[in-house]
Amino acid sequence: MLDDRPYMREPYRPGWSMTTILCATLGACYLAQMVLHGLNQDRWIMDWLALSGEGIARGRVYQLLTYQFLHGSIMHLLFNVISLYFFGRAVEQMLGSRGMLKLYLASGVIGGLLQVGLAFAFPVKFGSWVVGASAGIFGLIAAFATHAPDQPITLLIFFVLPVTFKAAMLLIIEGAIAVASVADALLPHPFFDSHIAHGAHLGGMLTGIAWIRFAMGRRLAFNFWRPFWRRQPRVEAVRSPAKREAKVAGRQPEDLPPAEFISREVDPILEKISARGIHSLTEHERQVLEAARSRMARR
Repeated sequence: MLDDRPYMREPYRPGWSMTTILCATLGACYLAQMVLHGLNQDRWIMDWLALSGEGIARGRVYQLLTYQFLHGSIMHLLFNVISLYFFGRAVEQMLGSRGMLKLYLASGVIGGLLQVGLAFAFPVKFGSWVVGASAGIFGLIAAFATHAPDQPITLLIFFVLPVTFKAAMLLIIEGAIAVASVADALLPHPFFDSHIAHGAHLGGMLTGIAWIRFAMGRRLAFNFWRPFWRRQPRVEAVRSPAKREAKVAGRQPEDLPPAEFISREVDPILEKISARGIHSLTEHERQVLEAARSRMARR
């Protein structure tokens, strides 16, 4: 009765996912980068493709995109590809392939703009070239943590020690590190001499949070004023014709015939899960699904 609904069937998606395409693209770009390195073209790569305040000042705005596909080392590439694979898949299921790609690139661009802005304001401390996909990946992580803050995540510290915590906590930790690192670099005598573009990371995270809170606000209806790690999304309840008709007739929806109860009460909820995910359900909608499960168990 339920599994014959079109939205309950697993959709067929031929070919690679957008996450896989991006991972393969990063690998191919690194191979091309190594070929140019063998031809002693490192300076050309940095001047024309890597992101820098000087390049933007010369009108090379395209660097806000090209820098996202360059990497400084094989370990830099591997770490970013692994992070992109796990968080990219989750966000792609949430936003779709196009939505995930738009968020990824937008996070990289806005993160790059913040990094370049810091370079113009503090050229000595932020004026070096920037390469890497980290800003876009941080945007994906932030979007995932904002959408599902209570989702448990297990990370391997030093690729050995497993540590599990909520997605919101991961975002808080990474955000604190980025803010502290940017602030530290502004001190007369910084504690850490890091070549990591924390400004780009911070810009990517802010983009991911804003994407979920504002760009998707009509679909997720977040309560802006409560901290995201203590908040459950407010989503409008599914309009149920059966509930209104049953009220007029003096009946409860649960008193409807099984077929009518499923088609009018349960189907809209299943469509909502298919479109927005199970996290979007209200408490009443969860109770309706539980009532439907009990009915089916008694048959």
